[in-house]
Amino acid sequence: MDLQLRGKRVLVTGASQGIGAGLAEVFAEEGADLVLTARRAGVLAELAARLSAAHGVKVETVAADLSRRDGAAAILSAAGDVDILVNNAGAIPGGDLWQVDADAWRAGWEVKVMGFIDLTRLYYARMKAQGHGVILNNIGNGGENFDFRYVAGSTGNAALMAFTRAIGGASLDDNIRVVGVNPGPVATDRIVRVMKLRAKESLGDEDRYPELMAKYPLGRAASVREIADLFAFLASPRSAYTSGTIVTVDGGITARRSIGG
Repeated sequence: MDLQLRGKRVLVTGASQGIGAGLAEVFAEEGADLVLTARRAGVLAELAARLSAAHGVKVETVAADLSRRDGAAAILSAAGDVDILVNNAGAIPGGDLWQVDADAWRAGWEVKVMGFIDLTRLYYARMKAQGHGVILNNIGNGGENFDFRYVAGSTGNAALMAFTRAIGGASLDDNIRVVGVNPGPVATDRIVRVMKLRAKESLGDEDRYPELMAKYPLGRAASVREIADLFAFLASPRSAYTSGTIVTVDGGITARRSIGG
C-alpha cells in the first residue's frame, strides 16, 4: 500500500530513542523528509545520518528541550513549516501520589502534557495558514486505565486524550487532522525499567520482571514497529477522514476490563 507520504515533511519530537526513533525509521522508509528533535544532539545526528543514507531522504535535526518554557517556540523557529507533527517527547514518571513529588510531577507534565499542547498551538496556526496538516499525539493507554501506581501519567494522559478530542473534533474545518494513539506496553528500555521496579515491589527481585511481562497479551509487549506503522497510516491520506479520536493499541488490555477487575 502506497501511503502517499513521499516528500512530506514530518517533525518527530523525542526522536532519539524508543518509539520516537522507530517513528523516524518508518517515515523515512515511506520517503518522507524528516525533522527530528530531542535533547541529545549527538544521538540525533547519528540517527539522521543512518536514515538519510539508508532511505535517501532529507533529515534535519533540532536539539531542543521541551521542559523549557520557550522550547516549543525554539523548535518552530528552527524547523519551520511541516506537513505532519508527531508529538512524542516525554515520559511521565511512575509512582503513587507520594512517590512522585511536586517537582517530579511538574517536570513530567512540562514535557509531555504542556509540550504537546504548546507545539500543537503553534503548529496548528501554521498548518491553518498553509491550508493542511496532520498532528498526531503519542499518548498512552494509562489515560484509559487509571492506575494508582502511575497516577501522574494516568492523569496527564487522560488530559491529553481530552485535548486531542477537543482540538481534533473541529480541526477538519481547517483541513487539519488531530489524532491520538494510546499504546499499551511497548518493548523499549523504559518498559523494562518500569517492570523491574514493579518486580522488586511485588516479587522482591527486579530480575524477575520477565514473569510480569509474560502476563501481557501474547506474553509480550508490543514491538516499536507495531506502533510506528500505525502512526504512518494515520498520518497518510489513506486515513483522511480520521480526526478527533484516539486509537488504542494494547493487545486488548483496556477492553479486557470487567466488573470483577
